[in-house]
Amino acid sequence: MNRLQLLFKNKSSRVLNVYCTAGYPHLDSTLNVMRALQDHGADIIEIGMPYSDPLADGPVIQQSSSIALGNGMTIKKLFEQLKDFRSTIRIPVVLMGYMNPVLQYGFEQFCADAADVGIDGLIIPDLPEYEFDTEYGPIIRQYGLDFIFLITPETSVERVEKLDANSSGFLYAVSSSSTTGSDKNMPDVKDYLKRINNLGLRNPVLVGFGIRDKESFEGACALANGAIIGSAYIKALGTGKNIEEATKEFLNAVLK
Repeated sequence: MNRLQLLFKNKSSRVLNVYCTAGYPHLDSTLNVMRALQDHGADIIEIGMPYSDPLADGPVIQQSSSIALGNGMTIKKLFEQLKDFRSTIRIPVVLMGYMNPVLQYGFEQFCADAADVGIDGLIIPDLPEYEFDTEYGPIIRQYGLDFIFLITPETSVERVEKLDANSSGFLYAVSSSSTTGSDKNMPDVKDYLKRINNLGLRNPVLVGFGIRDKESFEGACALANGAIIGSAYIKALGTGKNIEEATKEFLNAVLK
């Protein structure tokens, strides 16, 4: 079993995936952020690879990406930073990003380097299902990486089932069709998540977009295996407190 499979085997509920932007708030912050997240209760770390045109990201994550790019973060630099991260980070780590910079890096080289440093899976929102089936999926599997597809309230049952069949690790249930960080009351997504639960999917489901505090985390966990927090944590890192203090404070408020 890989790390994601082991995690969900041992913990089927209240799984917390926290998103951070590589190279934010400072170029050399990435590993410090990862260690703080692990130490204070995150179950999965999702590292965002900054990109100038992040279609699925709201203004908070866009701003963090802009700062990270200004700091000099690149995919090459990120892999250099992650070279020995498995000596201290035990929990699953997935990379989230967009096709354009990955293709510029070289798709197979990217997968090879990700696997080599110890990455567990990939989230690439703009990789179409057809291209995954015909071209990129076999490369991803060749290097032992999980691939996580996103579903939305508008995704048809047939497509949800197909994306579930193609996904491994978990399925990312977007709580609304807006961008990350959008305000969305959990009652508004209950029917959607109940429909997903009734499909008997093979992958665990984590809910993302709009999860920002204890209340929204608990609401998501009542209807799925766990939740993904991004913008709210990025905001916490931007308060000027040191990474350790900001992370401990934020995660304690969500989990305690």
